[in-house]
Amino acid sequence: MNGYFDHNATTTLHPAAREAWLLASAQHWHNPSSLYRDAVAISAIEHPSVRMPSRNALDLPVNANGIVEPEAVKALISTQRPALVSVMAANNESGALQAWSEIAALCREQSVPFHTDAAQWIGKRDAANLGECDFITGSAHKFGGPKGCGFLVLPAEDSRLHFMRGGPQESGRRAGTENYPAIEAMVTALETITPDLGEIETDQSQRRDDFIATLRSRFDGLRVISEAAPRLWNTVLMVMPAHHNLKWLTALSRRGFSISTGSACSSGKEGSSVVVSALGASAEELKRVVRVSGGWQTSAADWQALAAAFDVVFDELNRGGRPR
Repeated sequence: MNGYFDHNATTTLHPAAREAWLLASAQHWHNPSSLYRDAVAISAIEHPSVRMPSRNALDLPVNANGIVEPEAVKALISTQRPALVSVMAANNESGALQAWSEIAALCREQSVPFHTDAAQWIGKRDAANLGECDFITGSAHKFGGPKGCGFLVLPAEDSRLHFMRGGPQESGRRAGTENYPAIEAMVTALETITPDLGEIETDQSQRRDDFIATLRSRFDGLRVISEAAPRLWNTVLMVMPAHHNLKWLTALSRRGFSISTGSACSSGKEGSSVVVSALGASAEELKRVVRVSGGWQTSAADWQALAAAFDVVFDELNRGGRPR
């Protein structure tokens, strides 16, 4: 049984990525920056990695399903003329898919740079059209690559914005020496999993929905965030009917299941779900939020075993935390 249900936080290193990392470390150990060669307006639901550097940014509201509506972006662009618009491709907490392609087109019409945080999209859905965005960020460990490695895609000749500054060996855009083995492992992981994403999405979406149906049959008052919106196939963000989310996490962990309260980057904060907060949830509801995020190989039996564990834990918490 695989009880790991926090894939939106991090994934295991893919075997192909590990092999690529080892090979690159052994054969291509030179400095990749050397001259020789060996033959901002942001949405209200953005990840803290985008929100914190943009603390003075304008917030784009979301609708009842946690979606940024393109019309809201259009209105903001016409009245405020922001230097940058940033809307994530898929939300890390609820899994809700954003209209990034339509928003990118709106920004392009008005000559406003557009950035999308594609960390959760890449490795779960087809990334072929992400090139419509001016700036794209992604993180390797979200799709089977190594931690500490990611990317920022920049327009080839666009000098309107400088996210980072660095030395001339990196065209002035970053400092330091690239971690080439990690980059090679990241690319290999993505190339390995991409061909199977269509089949994975079909199978896993059904398993996710069956999991929700099972919980609904057992819990009155269960609330699934962004349930009416298109979502990532692996993600369920829920407001539990009772009990503090940390109690749920602790009790489920004792039974071999790993879930989360939302974004790990906000997990030190009381009631930390950015999405549920943006939807107007009360402080008490925020304390009952849990996130379940499966992976490419999470089986139907794994999903149902987690549902059964939720049921057992609910009885336990109702009895004051006394295990059966």
